[in-house]
Amino acid sequence: MRTVSPSTLPLTLVVLLAELTVGGLWVLLFAQVRGDATPGFIKFSAVMMFVVAVIAFVVAVAVSVGKDVDGYPLHESAMGPARVALASTFGAATLYAYATIRDHRLPALVLGAATSVLGLITLVFLARVVSGPTWGLPLVLASLVIGSLVVGFAGLGMTLGHWYLVTPRLPEKPLRELTGLLVIVMVVQALFLIPALLLPHDTVHTSVHHAITSNMFFYLRVGFGLAFPALLAWMAYDSSGVRAMQSATGLLYIAMVLVICGEVVAKGLMFTSGVPN
Repeated sequence: MRTVSPSTLPLTLVVLLAELTVGGLWVLLFAQVRGDATPGFIKFSAVMMFVVAVIAFVVAVAVSVGKDVDGYPLHESAMGPARVALASTFGAATLYAYATIRDHRLPALVLGAATSVLGLITLVFLARVVSGPTWGLPLVLASLVIGSLVVGFAGLGMTLGHWYLVTPRLPEKPLRELTGLLVIVMVVQALFLIPALLLPHDTVHTSVHHAITSNMFFYLRVGFGLAFPALLAWMAYDSSGVRAMQSATGLLYIAMVLVICGEVVAKGLMFTSGVPN
């Protein structure tokens, strides 16, 4: 018997790309406000997040959303506003990247803040799309926000590590901050499982329905999507403290891959069980 339905993968991809876009923009703005990271990293990341925003918008437009996906009911009426919000995020990210590349710091920060707010609005509408059988919109939105921060810190932390490989004398503080915050948000994500499992939710009427704790993918999610990458992030944080930047970057590579895979599994589990995680 299947434990995660392949038919949920297109919508899972939309949500994951939105998390990558929004979380990356939030972390980039944080690094830019702090002002300690090298300008080359900030500019590269701004362009990278613009590209991710384009991909997220194109995929969101291409994926059709109906009343349900493999028995999991959806609020299809919220998908239109979600696409509009994602398009607005993409447009604002374009201006944000341009201002950042041109070294217009104040306009870039203002545009970054506006883009971040639009990204949050996008997550609100996406949470509305998938919140039907769950405990409710707040829990799903919290799941998406935490997931966005995790993938954002993992992705941009790994990207920042490459600057130390080229210029080893850069101060370690920016990488220490990103890896330390990655550990914190992953701990929060793990603790989030407690209310997610305890709060009531509707039964998902589908051929692949299981209680989440009897689903083997749940333990893969916990072990290899949460616990192991959190350990790797801690090791990267510790390595950056002794300026072992090559080791820290390698650890962040693995952590980022596991985090992204964990988010995919988490969304599949939600569509199977009705439990955000």
